[in-house]
Amino acid sequence: MDAPERTDNLEAAVEWLLSHIGGPLKIGTPLGLGKPHRLLNALYARVAADPSRPLHLYTALSLDPPASGSGLERRFLEPFVRRHFGDDFPRLAYVEAMKRNTLPRHIEVEEFYLQSGALLDSLAAQTRYASLNYTHVARALADRGVNAIVQRVALEPGGARLSLSSNTDLTFDAVDAIVARGLPRPLLIAEIDPELPWLDGGAAVDAGWFDLVITPPGPYPRLFGLPRQPVSDAEYAIGFFASTLVRDGGTLQIGIGALSDALCHALALRHVDNVAYRRVLAALSSPAAADPALGAFAEGLYGCSEMINEGFRRLVEVGVVRRKVMDDEALMQRLADGNADADDHARLEHDGQFLHGGFYLGSPEFYRWLREMPEAHRRGIDMRRISEVNELYGGHETLERLQRRDACFFNTCMMATALGAAVSDALEDGRVISGVGGQYNFVAMAHALPGGRSVLLLRSSREAHGHLRSNVVWNYGHATIPRHLRDVYVTEYGIATIRGLADEDCIIAMAAITDARFVDGLLDTARRAGKLHADLVAPARARGARNTPERLREALAPLHRAGALPDYPLGSDFSATEQRLVKGLNWLKQRTATRGGKLATVLRSLGARTDDAEALSRMALAQPRGVAARLEAKLLALALRETSR
Repeated sequence: MDAPERTDNLEAAVEWLLSHIGGPLKIGTPLGLGKPHRLLNALYARVAADPSRPLHLYTALSLDPPASGSGLERRFLEPFVRRHFGDDFPRLAYVEAMKRNTLPRHIEVEEFYLQSGALLDSLAAQTRYASLNYTHVARALADRGVNAIVQRVALEPGGARLSLSSNTDLTFDAVDAIVARGLPRPLLIAEIDPELPWLDGGAAVDAGWFDLVITPPGPYPRLFGLPRQPVSDAEYAIGFFASTLVRDGGTLQIGIGALSDALCHALALRHVDNVAYRRVLAALSSPAAADPALGAFAEGLYGCSEMINEGFRRLVEVGVVRRKVMDDEALMQRLADGNADADDHARLEHDGQFLHGGFYLGSPEFYRWLREMPEAHRRGIDMRRISEVNELYGGHETLERLQRRDACFFNTCMMATALGAAVSDALEDGRVISGVGGQYNFVAMAHALPGGRSVLLLRSSREAHGHLRSNVVWNYGHATIPRHLRDVYVTEYGIATIRGLADEDCIIAMAAITDARFVDGLLDTARRAGKLHADLVAPARARGARNTPERLREALAPLHRAGALPDYPLGSDFSATEQRLVKGLNWLKQRTATRGGKLATVLRSLGARTDDAEALSRMALAQPRGVAARLEAKLLALALRETSR
């Protein structure tokens, strides 16, 4: 490989790019951490002022720190965002323009996965959203004729190689797809970021693989850290029910968010404190509470997930994720047949890997773990192409089937129908919340693998505009996963295993995990549609007091007090005072969602004592000035009192 051109000047890098591409710029850039924010902002500023240079940007998950809003939300978020992200965090200029609907007409941003709920009202984002399975994105980039890819990379400590680090997912596949189409190889531009953890193996390339390497001067902004959220009773119940589906020696894929945090906590507790784990299952009336197969993990799990996150960190640290695999079909077959000898096991122990992923995203603590992990852990983790993680059909199907035994692929959805379809990415009117991402890939793979299961996690209900709604519905105007791929659903009220069931049986199984307040209406609709016999009813637990938030809260309260269910199972980015404030502000948001609720809450707050000096000081309300600030102090005091019980 030839040596790349180099610069330490972002403006010079933009000039280099513009001089090497004639006509429209068709730029690909990774999702999440792999975006070179400062380079993209410099390019955007230059192109936005020059309509003669059209820019088409192809990407996903353009991360943007939360906006501060107003009132109590602003008082909480502004100091936290400054501390967590840093004052110099470079918000992406094109994202800000998309949110304001001020993106210039000669600039288009096409994303296949959006930051959840952040761009519902953006005309540019909604009109140029591309609905793609993750494994089809490289092909789409070739269809678009991408002529440059810009990516943030890590520099090898004491060496000269570069690592794609957080984003091996699409870059390699995209370059290959473009070249295979007979198109010119896209220009490859790397921006070195010392904050990005160095990862070797499949993520590492010689510097000459890139055409231009930029080493911009410091200071270097912090990596985007996802604030870790508290886990609710419903989320814990879902996580513990889901954990009973995981078999020792199996394969694990998880998503991100509180449901995944709860699942990972449950799996860790199952391994390190099995008595406490079974106590939680018993409180949930899980039939698996006495299952002898749910002991500590003797063999451990192999992680194969498009995303590596906080949960995997915990599972590696406690020894749950440790089953090693190798890219050696003959050796893996001998292991499967029980014919592996001592040399095979020794080689597997030294050279094998226990965690494969396509990209990573997490908290600052998670990034520190990646930087500072012991060498044994570092050798066991490898970042790979998404085509190697999310599907079986990349030319190594036999090997991957041997590696991915007893696979459980856990993903989340917003709603599920009684007939087994899942709604995960968009609203009924077509507006996109997030995207399909890799969900379909893993659902399809679960059906293709012997012993594989697709497990979709969802909360049974939600509050919207002051009204309680069921997330198990009869029908919906949009589906992400069709009903013919139905397999396993988990809510806080249990597990519905519906693969291969007749429609009537599927309906009854889904009703059994529905909030009791919605069961009768769901079944009545099914009867009217001719999909349920008149004399069939849901199991008694779904129609009685069991499937209710009150019963769940009572069942889990002793386990919270005993420490088995901490509010932040994977750690927190909030201070102790902020953790109390988060709980109080969530309570207040729920109580003021309607006009009547807001009025009642305000009236109750008038008698609240504002004597929590620490919390009031954190919210700049120790000495409130004006009627609005004094009312905010009263409301906050009420919320803290109510959530301290």
